Amino acid sequence: MPDAEEIDVLIIGGGINGCGTFRDLCAQGVTCLLLERDDFCAGASAASSRLMHGGLKYLETGEFGLVRESLTERNRLLANAPHYVSALPTILPLRSRFSGILPSAKRFFGLPAKMTDRGSLITRAGLILYDVFGHRFRSMPVHRMLGRKALEQRVSGLDAGIFAAGLYYEGQLSHAERLGLELVLDGEALNPASRALNHARVIAVQGDSVTFTHEGTLCTVRPRVVVNAGGAWIDSVNHDLGLASKLMGGSKGSHLIIDHPELYRALNGHMIYFGTADGRVNLCYPFMGRVLVGATDVPIEDPDDARCDADELSYMLAAMRQIFPDLDLREDHVRYRFCGVRPLPRADCDIGLVTRDHSIAELRFGQATPVLCLIGGKWTTFRAFSAEATSRVLRHLGVTRRTDTADMAIGGGRDFPRTPAARTLWIDRVAAETGLARDRIDTLLSRYGTTAESIARACMGETMLVSLPDYSTEELCALCQTERVGTLADLLLRRTLIAMSGRLTSDAIAECARVAATALGWSAEQQHREIAAMELDQPSGYRASLQAPPRKAAG
Repeated sequence: MPDAEEIDVLIIGGGINGCGTFRDLCAQGVTCLLLERDDFCAGASAASSRLMHGGLKYLETGEFGLVRESLTERNRLLANAPHYVSALPTILPLRSRFSGILPSAKRFFGLPAKMTDRGSLITRAGLILYDVFGHRFRSMPVHRMLGRKALEQRVSGLDAGIFAAGLYYEGQLSHAERLGLELVLDGEALNPASRALNHARVIAVQGDSVTFTHEGTLCTVRPRVVVNAGGAWIDSVNHDLGLASKLMGGSKGSHLIIDHPELYRALNGHMIYFGTADGRVNLCYPFMGRVLVGATDVPIEDPDDARCDADELSYMLAAMRQIFPDLDLREDHVRYRFCGVRPLPRADCDIGLVTRDHSIAELRFGQATPVLCLIGGKWTTFRAFSAEATSRVLRHLGVTRRTDTADMAIGGGRDFPRTPAARTLWIDRVAAETGLARDRIDTLLSRYGTTAESIARACMGETMLVSLPDYSTEELCALCQTERVGTLADLLLRRTLIAMSGRLTSDAIAECARVAATALGWSAEQQHREIAAMELDQPSGYRASLQAPPRKAAG
């Protein structure tokens, strides 16, 4: 076994909580090593509804603190990550005035109750509270109530039984996986002694030391503190460390990307956040020229078994038909489906009532090394959860916090042009310096924030792809060579939105594989393996509707 390197903190798991904690610790001058078995944000962090939201439904269960924190963090993210987080007008359809009052009261006091409808009175009360809790750093309008006529001016084709609606605003997260990657890269810039490794596996534990493999090399570290950020795999990671735990009780959530121009136009830039007869809350909103639909909430024991199955697909399409009954919504409109497992705490109740708040369980590894297990949480609150975890680590290390991340810009959100005039000036400058067309610079800025400037310089004299004419060979090469791309899936599913925008065709897979092989020095055999891995689990009947393979344990 190699000699052990002494480090301050070992983080196992590169989902959003692990990436956020890594950046925060690096900002405090703490030497960290982050290990992710797959790719950064490849698990549940890549399978969310892509919203930065307060969680309106959590008001029903009395989780006021979670809602207040979520809304505050949402507003901060609109400022710190403006390249990926933007305002999303949201419609709450209403079919009655008084429904939901009694069930909501029961749920507030922790009693079982099924919410099959939420009337206008309880909806308005919830939205008033939402506005109150979201007053800090407010950057979006407060709610409004709409009658049917005003509603039809915003969204067309809704079921005739919907007589009114609440209008409020949430945050939309366009590229979740890149935001996680940027946290990692920011962390390494803040503390060059730290490093984050994807496609790294823990293979042995001896005493207080952990041995892992990365790119064929064995390494051993002896951390003073371990942070288990394995998400739904926390118990599995603890097992690898020789610890027995039963902390997690995951819930599978699946989503669809639908190619339906009529539905896209009907939404008119709005999200519909609606309840169904079975008590679930579902959503749909425009996303990358398609429509994102979600989400299911299904208990699952082993997160490695998670798939968006045929029953879930049928359920989500049926839910959409309840809201848009006149639209022809079929399975062949689905261009992509994705699934993840929410890292919920183990609980003996309806999975929909399990808290989405975050907590930290502390165990001991080896002689007395603290292991902090990051349980629960959601995308919106990752920074606050990371700050809490970092503060706990600093206490163990006897180190004083030296900087706050509350107002720290993330990656391409740094110096991002926030007004149309500033955007025009930025685009004009970079276009003049690189010789690329203004429209092309505008596209790169939308994709990468201000990081687009370095990518644009790599794209001078570029050759556009045949299968994806808005991407170039040089652009993908730059991503492969500078952003820890280890597999074709990393490139197609996470560094870009090729898959999420429903454009993952066989031709696109093959052409991007050739580019990645050249950039990364893959052999012909490895290139074929990467293509084959991307083509796993195809639903029959439509070629482009691929589903990502399951993510294994983080450690």
